[in-house]
Amino acid sequence: MNQVLINLSVIFNKPTGISNYILNVLPYLKPLNPILLTASSREGFKTYTIPENLSPEQGIKGHFNRLLWTQFKLGKIYQDLKGSLLFSPLPEAPLFQNYPFVVMVHDLIPLRFPNPYSPLTPYFRYYIPQVLRQADHIICNSQATAKDIQDFLGISAQKITPIPLAYDDHHFRPLSLPQPEHPYFIYLGRSNPHKNLPRLISAFAKLPNCKEYQLWLAGPKDPRYIPKLESQVKELELIDRVKFLDYVSYDQLPVILNQALALVFPSLWEGFGLPVLEAMGCGVPVITSNLSSLPEVTSDAAILINPYHTEEITAAMAAIARDSQLRSHLRSLSLQRAQTFSWAKTGQATLEILKHYANCL
Repeated sequence: MNQVLINLSVIFNKPTGISNYILNVLPYLKPLNPILLTASSREGFKTYTIPENLSPEQGIKGHFNRLLWTQFKLGKIYQDLKGSLLFSPLPEAPLFQNYPFVVMVHDLIPLRFPNPYSPLTPYFRYYIPQVLRQADHIICNSQATAKDIQDFLGISAQKITPIPLAYDDHHFRPLSLPQPEHPYFIYLGRSNPHKNLPRLISAFAKLPNCKEYQLWLAGPKDPRYIPKLESQVKELELIDRVKFLDYVSYDQLPVILNQALALVFPSLWEGFGLPVLEAMGCGVPVITSNLSSLPEVTSDAAILINPYHTEEITAAMAAIARDSQLRSHLRSLSLQRAQTFSWAKTGQATLEILKHYANCL
């Protein structure tokens, strides 16, 4: 009997990114009858209890604890449970232990935009390449990420399967809500440098009739970057126009998206760009970059800009602000495009990959 183990050590209480991905895919993996390696029980699944201090919720300490657990404890668990295949929703697995595994890669952005002072730089430069070279197969979230895996690490395309992410269409949907007192553009995500928020703020400052609009920046308030952004806002005299919302709960996301003029997401690189898809699911016009995976997600349903050109971001925002017909057209295109993505498709495609490699062993 082939026993598939699924590593949920990365799950934490305020799910974003990787946690959202695996929690949405998990129901479609039930036919494997897997054992979940998890700190909390999951209804309908067999589970094996692991420590609670391994998730990103504990910051860099949690990351370090998880790597130690993965390298020195996970192999023993694999043996004890008579595992035949390990699936990890991020590129982590025991190295040099000859256990078959499949991993999911969400992006290689730290290799594209390296930060020599980040403790995660060695992780991406040395650990992840070893994991991917030793993996039996690699799932990723876009053609752009697949190409990065090939270009940065020299891994064959035959070893990689791009499977697009999806969104909850019951949650992210058009809502009949009153117009806000102040029309606003919204950005949703982190404030890391590659997210390009300084150019977004500069572009907003140059918007004609800027005082008639607001810019909402929704995402965790990272102390490494937010103070510089706040200083920029102050220098541009935009304190009453730019709002820093911090982490927005999952329940509130559809509300703030639905009431926005547009999502503006000028990232310099994305593995997938889930906020773009969630906004389109709400029927919200989208302005985003013409780089990386973002054109894969939006197709012709968004205004694509060069994120390095501030004037293009401004022009797109101005067009959205003044043209109600354009907003209506983009809403229609967004909803049509979003309907081509579903977690059922993502989950089923993932199931087929895991079944194949479980049965091959």
